[in-house]
Amino acid sequence: MLSSRDETIFSVILAAGESQRLGKPKSLLKINNDILINFLVKRLKKHNITTIIVTREELIAEIKNFTEEVEVIPNNSPESGRTGSLQIGLNFILENFSKNFKALVVPVDRPGFSSSTLSKLLSLNNTSCPEKDGKGGHPLLLSKSDVKKILNQNPATPLRDIIKPKKFEVMDDYLHLNVDTEKDIPILMEFISSFQSETI
Repeated sequence: MLSSRDETIFSVILAAGESQRLGKPKSLLKINNDILINFLVKRLKKHNITTIIVTREELIAEIKNFTEEVEVIPNNSPESGRTGSLQIGLNFILENFSKNFKALVVPVDRPGFSSSTLSKLLSLNNTSCPEKDGKGGHPLLLSKSDVKKILNQNPATPLRDIIKPKKFEVMDDYLHLNVDTEKDIPILMEFISSFQSETI
């Protein structure tokens, strides 16, 4: 049974991009005996967050091979972008779990946040995101009112044109890690190695 706090917080992992520049699905990147998306799922589970994964139809079976007790749902129009994927995840929560909730948005290619940053986000009520060196990062917490606002937008509208998150400064060395091309893979592995000493 979820606690009263967690009943109103869900996470949506966005993993429906084509990964054209990387040339292979980011969510399936191998991390030791795991894959990147399940690395994120396990971190969120440590915080008792119900997680929804939105991905491409052709990736669902393999993602399910690594993840347990997580809803994996397809975005059949991934070309509409991240807002469209997020809307699919939010609507799934609305229809299956809760009518009134906050949402944590976790892009699969932005895994470099710390557990302390995640804990801070979960304690907030306003739409918020971490910031380092004057630049915002992920994850993004959506307030209940902004969840509703996003659901009423065109799926092609960028999130930055819909919401204005409050930012708080963090010290996360890898906050701006963006797994986009092959050159980012060694940086991802550096982050994973540094993360082993952190309690997730």
